[in-house]
Amino acid sequence: MGAIDQLIRDELQSDVVLINQIGHHIVAGGGKRMRPALVALAAQALGHDDPRVHTAAAIIEFIHTATLLHDDVVDESSLRRGRETANAAFGNAASVLTGDFLYSRAFELMVRLDTMPVMELLASTTNAIAEGEVLQLMNIGNPDISEAQYLDVIDRKTARLFRAATMLPALLAGSSQPQIDAMDHYGQSLGMAFQLVDDALDYLGDESSLGKHVGDDLAEGKPTLPLLRVLRDGSPAAQARVRRAITEATDEELDAIIQDIHAAGAIDQTLQLARHYADAAVDALDALPATPGRDTLAGLARFAVERVS
Repeated sequence: MGAIDQLIRDELQSDVVLINQIGHHIVAGGGKRMRPALVALAAQALGHDDPRVHTAAAIIEFIHTATLLHDDVVDESSLRRGRETANAAFGNAASVLTGDFLYSRAFELMVRLDTMPVMELLASTTNAIAEGEVLQLMNIGNPDISEAQYLDVIDRKTARLFRAATMLPALLAGSSQPQIDAMDHYGQSLGMAFQLVDDALDYLGDESSLGKHVGDDLAEGKPTLPLLRVLRDGSPAAQARVRRAITEATDEELDAIIQDIHAAGAIDQTLQLARHYADAAVDALDALPATPGRDTLAGLARFAVERVS
C-alpha cells in the first residue's frame, strides 16, 4: 500500500492553495483506505502484477473521498473519523468544490489507464453513487419506505464502489469472464455487508470508536434497516417513537429508541442480513484459484461483519 498511498498524495496536489489545504486535512484524517486496499488485494488474488493497479486504487480512493466531502455537506456533519470534517473546517462551498476537483482528478487518472471497459465501469459507478445519494435525500424523513428501497440505496451509494474496486484488476488483467463475474459478485456483496454493519453500529458504538456522533442517522431522519425493523416488529409505542423521530429528524429520544431497537431484535436481524451478504462474497471467490490472496479476500468479508464484536 505504500506506493498507492504515495500516488494518492502526489495526485492530490494542485496549484490552488485551498485545495492543497483541504487535501492535507483529508490525508491527515487517516482512515482505513479500505477501498484502494481492495483493489490491491483483488489484483493479488488474480495474480495480476501491474503498476496500473496503483492508479486504479487511487481512482477509487478519490471517488470515495469526493463522495464523503459531498456527504458531509448534505448531512451537515461536523465529525468524521474522530476529527473535524472538511466542511466544518473550511466551509461548505470549499468542501463541495474540492469534492468536484477529486472527481475530475479521478477521471484524469482513468484516461491514463486507456481501457474502455474500465472507463465504462467507473462512469456507471459514479452515476449510480450520485443516484443513490439523491434517493437517500428523497427518503429522509420518510418512515414508510420499503426495505427494498433501502437496500437499493445502499447498493448504489456504497456497494457499487466496492464492486468497482474488485472488478478493476480483473478488467485490467483481461481476466476470464467467470473471474470478472466473481469479482463483481464479491465486491457488491461485501459492500452490502459493510454498509449494513455500519448502519447497525450507529446504534451500538460510542463516539470514540465510531469516529462520529452516535445516532447521526436518526438525527438526520435516515430510515435505515434497524429503524425499519422496529417499525415492522416493535411495540406500538416503539413504532410511534421511531416514526416520530424519522419524520422530525430528531435524536431527542435516542436512548429510548436504542432500547426499542434491541427489544425488537433489529440489530441482530440487520447483522444476520449482513452475514448473508458476507457469505455470498466468500462463495463468489470459488471461481478463483486457491491462493493466499483469495484467502485474504475471504477473511476481509468475514471481518466486515465481525468488527461489531
